[in-house]
Amino acid sequence: MEHRALTFNPGPAALPLPVLERIREELLNYRGTGMSVLEMSHRSKEFEAILNDAVMRIKRILKLDETFHVLFLQGGASLQFAMIPMNFAQEGKPFAYIDTGYWSSKALKEAKNLGKEVCVLASSSDREYTYIPKDFVVEPRFSYLHITSNNTIRGTQWKNFPPTQEVPLIADMSSDIFSRTFNPHLFGCIYAGAQKNAGPAGVTIVIIRDDLLSRVPAHLPTILKYSTFVESNSLYNTPPCFAVYVVDLVMEWLEETIGGLEKMETINRTKAELLYNYLDSQDFYRNPVVPEDRSSMNVIFLLPTPELEKTFLQEAQKEGLIGLKGHRAVGGCRASLYNAVTIEAVQALVDFMKEFVRKNG
Repeated sequence: MEHRALTFNPGPAALPLPVLERIREELLNYRGTGMSVLEMSHRSKEFEAILNDAVMRIKRILKLDETFHVLFLQGGASLQFAMIPMNFAQEGKPFAYIDTGYWSSKALKEAKNLGKEVCVLASSSDREYTYIPKDFVVEPRFSYLHITSNNTIRGTQWKNFPPTQEVPLIADMSSDIFSRTFNPHLFGCIYAGAQKNAGPAGVTIVIIRDDLLSRVPAHLPTILKYSTFVESNSLYNTPPCFAVYVVDLVMEWLEETIGGLEKMETINRTKAELLYNYLDSQDFYRNPVVPEDRSSMNVIFLLPTPELEKTFLQEAQKEGLIGLKGHRAVGGCRASLYNAVTIEAVQALVDFMKEFVRKNG
């Protein structure tokens, strides 16, 4: 097989090799239909079977009961930033947000754009988003509490989700869904762009608890109502069929090859510890995040100078280590260790980092 790069891209990110091989195998003739999924009608029984299989696998993997609906939408997490407040507002009740960085800031900005009252319940902006806030109280007066479970740009992650009592907890889980076990019944709604752990760019997974559908206002445009997609099994308009198909294959890989979330979490913990243990053992590279809040998905590290960072990224790319540049908003370096990134790839990165220090330290 041709040589493949080791990709640490933050998204679109690495896909499991067996999934890519399966796509290649089925691309021209999907299971005897004589056509590609790319050409298939979204109203066909073949595509409905793909979609329904993806839904059932997601429900099994996350241990969702019958009170949850799994939807496939378009527009990325960015559209959900607006759809959440549009669908789930309650009269006279402000929205609560916890600001842990770039994407959570964007989410609360969209809520404010709707002219609703927004309460920033807690923020870690005072220390450049290097920790997860823990000192706050969720009052019953809120319509919902919104968090970003993992912060791709700042490299922090919620290890324990905040108790909210009767206030629905809503989470953007774009960058750590399917990476670890958690209790989904703590949440009223979970949404995630697929392009990090679940599939390719172009489809967003939205999981909604049934009781929240009663909040959806009648006056919203039809395509912006969650109820529309629940009632149509995500087939109100043409969905991103090929992206849903790839999500189904990734879920099959996660369930049948990896063996579920417990196994995936163990692998991801091993990868993160491998890199963090190295970072903590030396003083050339620096991770700015409070250790207890470090992300297992996105590992941030800084070199002594911007010039060395530039050289590091150039040499890494020559070695086939791709996607290590930090987000344009913050700079530095970042290794995204999503599910499809192997332990061997992380070891290769650590070996390269050691050699770079030997030459430049």
